[in-house]
Amino acid sequence: MIGALHRLFRESFGAMPELVARAPGRVNLIGEHTDYNDGFVLPCAISRQTMVAARRRDDQQVRIVAGDLGGATTSFSLAEPVTPDSAAPWSNYVRGVVDGLLDAGIDLPGADLAIMGDMPQGAGLSSSAALENAAGLGLAALAGQPNFDRTRLALIGQRAEHRFAGCQCGIMDQLVSARAVAGSALLIDCRSLECSPVPLPDGLAVMIVHSGIERGLVDGEYNLRRQQCEAAARHFGVAALRDLDMLPDPGGLDPVTYARARHVVGENARTVAAADALRGGELTRLGELIAESHAAMRDDFAITLPAIDGLVALLQDAIGSQGGARMTGGGFGGAVVGLLPLSEVERIRGAVLAGYRTPDGQPPLVMIEAPAAGASLI
Repeated sequence: MIGALHRLFRESFGAMPELVARAPGRVNLIGEHTDYNDGFVLPCAISRQTMVAARRRDDQQVRIVAGDLGGATTSFSLAEPVTPDSAAPWSNYVRGVVDGLLDAGIDLPGADLAIMGDMPQGAGLSSSAALENAAGLGLAALAGQPNFDRTRLALIGQRAEHRFAGCQCGIMDQLVSARAVAGSALLIDCRSLECSPVPLPDGLAVMIVHSGIERGLVDGEYNLRRQQCEAAARHFGVAALRDLDMLPDPGGLDPVTYARARHVVGENARTVAAADALRGGELTRLGELIAESHAAMRDDFAITLPAIDGLVALLQDAIGSQGGARMTGGGFGGAVVGLLPLSEVERIRGAVLAGYRTPDGQPPLVMIEAPAAGASLI
């Protein structure tokens, strides 16, 4: 991909880049919609990634070309306030990062940027966080800060989502993409931002199956879930649902909002327990927790779809008791994730390919992953 990225940069800007930054996508093993509730998540970075090639300019212009969008281009000036662009919404992730770096006091130069990635669109593997981290790290390096703090980088990416992309996401995607450790999942405390690597046992594989149902994150539904969780926290008199070890009786809270809270409180406990199960190599226990997570997303949080539920059931049946499967990501489509013995990968892949078709009748994309490292300069 670096060779293709260099060609794109040279053809677009007439020179070679000074540097290339990369950041990975992620798959969340367990802990869904807990991050914006100050809770716990257990994602890992994957080999699929976004790369940004960058070169300084001396005229305060930022020019961007997107190789994955047919060479689409956009530009803006640092001499003026940086604002979202409805005509090029794909660029708002970069624009938001530029605005965040400037707000943080980073003296950014103008820049030419070329973007390329290999993540399937709509799979829920957080291509947006990868883009934010790669762009932010590359721009910080152009400004003389190649070792820019990774947690600060992630927070700037989250700010870009909130202010420029309109999605009130938690910190999980950006933080794992920035700080992941190769070979380990990352148990993240989304209140303190403490990250604890949890090594995956030898012989455990991560299987990601793209349902072919593009998520498009149904941002209104995502933001509604957040509002419902905040309403439940206010009802129970806590700062966030993270503060509830057990869910009290409803006490007048409407049934839908109560169900949203039930998922989050249970998911926090499941996530911490899953990290312990991973550390101990307890695959049967891990599978039980993952199955409980999917059921709660389906029944209490209402973010799965019938086709996703069917794909999860197919994958879980193929895995059996030595691991588990669940939907991963914000919901309403995207991918499912399975944790399973490496020795069983081909058999289980065959079962999925034989038993599931995407909405357009094609076999699904099946990816076998091992946890990758976080954002870096190449």
